[in-house]
Amino acid sequence: MAGSSHGHTPAAWTGVIIVFIGFCVAGAFMVMANPLGFWAGMVIVVLGGVVGMAMRAAGLGQPKKTVHSVAHPVREVVGAES
Repeated sequence: MAGSSHGHTPAAWTGVIIVFIGFCVAGAFMVMANPLGFWAGMVIVVLGGVVGMAMRAAGLGQPKKTVHSVAHPVREVVGAES
């Protein structure tokens, strides 16, 4: 994956950093037995995904590659009868 620059974009870095912070918040509040804080951390995790997708939609993510389809000829099976 290192050669394909997978994830080396501002959208990916921002999304992952926000998700990481959300997991840290949720983990800390889980240890403190505070369900409200845990769920606040989970909201931050979801927010990180939304921010990453929004930044990708704004053009700060990996450019989409065009897929070229090649039509393959249909081969007839010799000796097969219907």
